[in-house]
Amino acid sequence: MDYTIDFEGKTALVVGGTSGIGNATAQAFRSKGADVFIWGTRPAPTDYDDEPTSDLKGLHYECMDVSQSAKVEAYAPPFSKLDILVLCQGLVLYGRKEFEIDGFRSVLDVNLTSLMSCAMKFREQLAQNGGSLIIVSSSAAFHATRGNPAYNASKAGALGLTRTLGQAWAADGIRVNGIAPGFVPTRMTRVTTENESRAEAAKSNIPLGRFGTPEEMAAIALFLASPMGGYIVGQTLLADGGMLL
Repeated sequence: MDYTIDFEGKTALVVGGTSGIGNATAQAFRSKGADVFIWGTRPAPTDYDDEPTSDLKGLHYECMDVSQSAKVEAYAPPFSKLDILVLCQGLVLYGRKEFEIDGFRSVLDVNLTSLMSCAMKFREQLAQNGGSLIIVSSSAAFHATRGNPAYNASKAGALGLTRTLGQAWAADGIRVNGIAPGFVPTRMTRVTTENESRAEAAKSNIPLGRFGTPEEMAAIALFLASPMGGYIVGQTLLADGGMLL
């Protein structure tokens, strides 16, 4: 086996690829030769210029509201083939808004329902190329999150969806796997990672004593999509620094 990670000639789409883990993943695939497309929620790529965790250089950007299944279905891709699909979209609401049904539904629309919409949209293209589908969920899939019932339910659902699609689509040549990050500093985790007391409390529960990085999560995606991960199906790799041991 060739242990070199090389995606030259491959096409990847990273949904939620504009910042944080998604952006690091998009740039990681680009650095390994892939032609990388990303979806985000802002009208133009320049709208991310003020985001410190956004680097859209060399990436093909398109605006897409993944919570609107009809828009995903109607999308006309500019690429003729797709080898790698990474689903990294995410939404979390604070201030107990997820205890209200509208807030609960809006989080599930993005974090769970849109996963299936995107997977079904590109299933045929992935099957044609023996592609890889990677669903980014969260360590929250494995434990309670007191103030965020919708986020928790959606991430647990993503874990189950990864297993089920992995089983259902393996015969079509599509490998479906997932990544469950622990604490990684991103826009979604700022409420903890940028609060000194909360950050220190969180780190005290992590054997490695630190937060993860978007680049470390991206490295897992490279592995899962490469031939080195070729016998892994339906699994979600927990990358939390040992937090849940």
